[in-house]
Amino acid sequence: MNGSQTPDRLYAELFDAVQSSRLFGDSKVFVDAIATTEPDEILRAFRAEHDRPGFDLAEFVASHFELPAPDLSTLAQPSDLPIQDYIEQLWDQLTRRADKRVEHSSLIPLPNRYVVPGGRFREVYYWDSYFTMLGLAESGRTDLIQDMVENFAWLIGEFGFIPNGNRTYYCTRSQPPFFTLMVDLLAEVTGDESVYARFLPRLISEYAFWMAGVETLAAGQTEHRRVVAGPDGPLNRYWDDAATPRQESYAEDLELAASSGRPEQLYRDIRAGAESGWDYSSRWLADRRTLQSIRTTRVIPVDLNSLLYKLEATLARASEAHGSEADARKYRARADNRKLLLQKLFFDEKTGMFMDLALPDFGVTGTLSIAAAYPLFFGIATEEQAERVAQCIQRDYLKAGGWVTSNYATGQQWDSPNGWAPMQWITYSGLKRYGFHEEAHAGATRWVDNSIAVYREHGCLLEKYNVINCGLAGSGGEYEVQEGFGWTNAVLLRLMRELRSTC
Repeated sequence: MNGSQTPDRLYAELFDAVQSSRLFGDSKVFVDAIATTEPDEILRAFRAEHDRPGFDLAEFVASHFELPAPDLSTLAQPSDLPIQDYIEQLWDQLTRRADKRVEHSSLIPLPNRYVVPGGRFREVYYWDSYFTMLGLAESGRTDLIQDMVENFAWLIGEFGFIPNGNRTYYCTRSQPPFFTLMVDLLAEVTGDESVYARFLPRLISEYAFWMAGVETLAAGQTEHRRVVAGPDGPLNRYWDDAATPRQESYAEDLELAASSGRPEQLYRDIRAGAESGWDYSSRWLADRRTLQSIRTTRVIPVDLNSLLYKLEATLARASEAHGSEADARKYRARADNRKLLLQKLFFDEKTGMFMDLALPDFGVTGTLSIAAAYPLFFGIATEEQAERVAQCIQRDYLKAGGWVTSNYATGQQWDSPNGWAPMQWITYSGLKRYGFHEEAHAGATRWVDNSIAVYREHGCLLEKYNVINCGLAGSGGEYEVQEGFGWTNAVLLRLMRELRSTC
């Protein structure tokens, strides 16, 4: 199945009937199902039978599709296994071999092994994988890191970018661009600096994807896909090339759009929110409360622009090593300019925090979150800015069980009371980079203790945690909290090592 053979196109009215009726508790089940006969034959049969008396949609689907196997829950099964040993076992459970092409599957087969997050997330995910690789490095699994970087390079070669995940229905969007950090990590664990030259063409391609249309901005256009014309240079936003309901959340999006009064724009914004990885958060909500007010494409995110600064800086370094001095100067100038814009536009003097910007005026949104740690993580902040951000994080974001994602209680999973492993690592590393070792140690210790407490109680690790009331799973969002879990396992391993080294 190529990228255009998505479930909605293959099954048309059948797809709409299954997803609109919420036949499955999780809308992702059907789009991950595999047809047992030719899709056009199934669709003809549905069209012929669905109006007949006694037609049973569930029976029809069961007779024509192989559904994904349910994920076995380990919740409420305490374990005496040391947590490090448990995580080492999980790597094997979460590792998938190189895929064989399966007819009528939405899975895009990858040429090498990879690690999935776990639970309902049966495929590789882009930005998750960088944090997972941190743990694989800690476990000495350089071979798996190599395989996963090769897979992402292959995806760039096939599609021109890295999709959200290796499913056909994810091919209209990407996720936060962490590929350059994966290449950094591979160079670190192998001691081989030549990886930059090897992956330079793919890094250039990914940059071209995010910057597509930047040339037209000079002709007076203010926005094009993922680029916008900033006051002193281009900036980036999240986007999705489709403006339809997400296939994996079809009924939910239809219902939300109906209540919003702006269906096409809502679909675009909800999809762009999925590209952000923060699906969903008060960061994207105009009223900071309701998903109906989502406006992701009108937000210029601080984390995305920090990541693109990193990509530009890496391209400058790799181009110079490759002997392309003209390219090195070009990328270095772009990185330097983006850094200045991040310092100038994204830092709010009143709150002492980095914030997202809002279109069309490029003022800060006023919505605070732990994403403010990104400019520290990448060394973008000035010393004075970093000190103010560190103070604010210590005062307002450090909770009993780690750093909270935001202080808005919206019911969305990237808001209070939840903390997430990737942001624990970003925040810890950012604080440490600027010399705030005590603050970094405090947050990391609380996160590790909270994670271990849940493990001892339930025998598993989770995708997100309640950091205000310790010992509880995270809450909110579109699905039940998932077990596994790739980036949680990885960041926990890494932080436990970091804490041992600072004791």
